[in-house]
Amino acid sequence: MKRDVEFTSAGLTLRGWLFLPEGEGPHPALVVTDGFGSVKDLLLDHPYHEVFAAAGFVVLVYDHPCCGDSDGLPRYELDPIAQQRAYRDAITFLCLQPEVDPARIGIWGTSYSGGHVLTVAAHDRRVKCVVAQCFTVSGARNQLRRYTPDGLADMRRRWDADRLARACGEEAETMQQVPDTAPSAAYYATLPPELRAKWPNRITLRSLEMYGEYEPAAIVDRISPTPLLMVVALEDVTTFADDCLEAYSRAREPKKLVTFHGDHYSFYTTQFPLASAAARDWFVEHLQESS
Repeated sequence: MKRDVEFTSAGLTLRGWLFLPEGEGPHPALVVTDGFGSVKDLLLDHPYHEVFAAAGFVVLVYDHPCCGDSDGLPRYELDPIAQQRAYRDAITFLCLQPEVDPARIGIWGTSYSGGHVLTVAAHDRRVKCVVAQCFTVSGARNQLRRYTPDGLADMRRRWDADRLARACGEEAETMQQVPDTAPSAAYYATLPPELRAKWPNRITLRSLEMYGEYEPAAIVDRISPTPLLMVVALEDVTTFADDCLEAYSRAREPKKLVTFHGDHYSFYTTQFPLASAAARDWFVEHLQESS
């Protein structure tokens, strides 16, 4: 069963769906969000939440602040700190639901939100299990690897100009999230038209500046003793596989690493069955079998 829900984070109303499993509760519960610039509707194309709900979990899926059906301005400003705090407010929302056992809550994230769950799990001991897949390790390092020196210098000039413009009351500059010529455009082109229509493919320019300031794996060693699963695609050059593996080496037990051959978007296509099953089994082991 699915029902529309909303909760408050930093004064904003965030909107999403609550998926309820069959059977009498209270059940273990999971917070699930999609990645950079995405909306909850795109999860319908790679329905991790359905896999989890079928395994007996209550699953909360919602739009990040400023995105999709959630409130917040400027639209599609991707503030990683606001998104982290929303995860924690989502946990609070779950704790208040009669169908949920508040002592058995896990979090799942992918790409940008894969970085969020690392930081949230390191700070919030209400989290009893965490899964991060194809996760952001270091925004600054990613930008150094993905931009030429001249390209990054040009972006910094644009960020400075945008900051001045905002201070003068102008609207935030926006840009395509996925340019038509980007390799990742091929994945988005495969989405059904009704899902693509929900995703504007626009973000604020400042979103990339905040991305470069974001270091979610810096405190990965502090997640322990919360059980941590990392899922990594070995040919991922979006959230680079070697950076993810290095972050795993710094994490402390209990932890598990699952790897497979594929790129960043294989998590949502060819390797969805493997990745979703690995996450499901980790959550079952630590939130159901141990209860």
